[in-house]
Amino acid sequence: MSNPCDYLIYNVQIATMLTGSAPYGEIKNGCITIDGERIVYVGELSNFSGNAKSKFDGGGKWILPGFIDCHTHLVYGGDRANEFERRLNGESYQSIAAKGGGIKSTVNATRKATADELLASAILRATALVNEGVTTLEVKSGYGLDLDTEIKMLQVAKKLSDELPVKILATYLGAHALPAEFAQDADAYIDFVCDEVMPKISELKLADSVDVFCESIGFSPAQCERVFKAAQQFGLTIKAHVEQLSDLKGAKLACDYHALSVDHIEYLPASDVFNLKLSDTVAVLLPGAFYFLNETQKPPIEALRKQQVPMAIATDLNPGSSPIASILTCANMACVLFALTPEEALRGITVNAAKALGLKDRGEIKAGCRADLCLWDISHPAQLVYTVNQYKPVSKWFGGKLV
Repeated sequence: MSNPCDYLIYNVQIATMLTGSAPYGEIKNGCITIDGERIVYVGELSNFSGNAKSKFDGGGKWILPGFIDCHTHLVYGGDRANEFERRLNGESYQSIAAKGGGIKSTVNATRKATADELLASAILRATALVNEGVTTLEVKSGYGLDLDTEIKMLQVAKKLSDELPVKILATYLGAHALPAEFAQDADAYIDFVCDEVMPKISELKLADSVDVFCESIGFSPAQCERVFKAAQQFGLTIKAHVEQLSDLKGAKLACDYHALSVDHIEYLPASDVFNLKLSDTVAVLLPGAFYFLNETQKPPIEALRKQQVPMAIATDLNPGSSPIASILTCANMACVLFALTPEEALRGITVNAAKALGLKDRGEIKAGCRADLCLWDISHPAQLVYTVNQYKPVSKWFGGKLV
């Protein structure tokens, strides 16, 4: 390596997260060169002989890709602390939803909130994630369930990247719950989602993907399929909440439409995992919701491993079932609750999370990738998921810029 570059990070232990013989894709005594937003070279410092305009001594610390939270609902109004108390007093999530709580209560609060109010609260939640090393963040709508509020939510999500050094991908989740206006006619609401809201969101370029809640308290597979067909028409990629509370074969349906990811999947049968392999769909694990709802049915981890299906991990940050603004806590939960290894967990919030968003230029440290990097004062990468709330990055680069 002899070409000049803008920036050199040296004297670092690198967890590239590339698949290979070394755990975590480790490079000892390594260096990284950056031009603009992109990584140019990654390797041992002894092999670097070029010039750099700026240099950064990593002091022997570990450098990892910036984390990616590939499933959040962090733009919303109000909170649901009272429902938390009700569940602890014995009432089920399904019962609360049937009485107008759950998603519907957040819909009411979100509709009433101004865009500025939503942005202010969303910044606080996103800041907690960014402070922990998240450099790319997916944000879903789905707490408006009407045209104006869904647009308002997606616009607020996009504005987060103006306020914070983080890349935002927005997802339209119109098929999240049935609003009061369509209380007796779910099919008519799906018509509204597909024929009125999605065209406008596409025109305004407010969303990258479409998501659905395919569940007994959400929408049927047939209704979700109509959303998928409309998404294809508008050039939006597909994601899906499936098999969280029951097995409706939502994952198989999503895979038929080549979904980027299927999320939750606690009730996904091992026999259906092969569908994910065939469609190159990522399994997104959401241990925060599993923990918060005190669930017992676990995702089919061994089947996912056997079929070599990429497993991502996300916070599912939302007011009802996972009010957790910590990607590393969720990585720890994936290890403790789902028996992932620390390396699987870190891959779950880097390279596999990138795949769950259809991003090929981040999640790993290699030439050509976006230079989203975090430096950690640790002796081994496993420390990041072994502990809870003990580490924050000592330095962060967003698109090659030290922040």
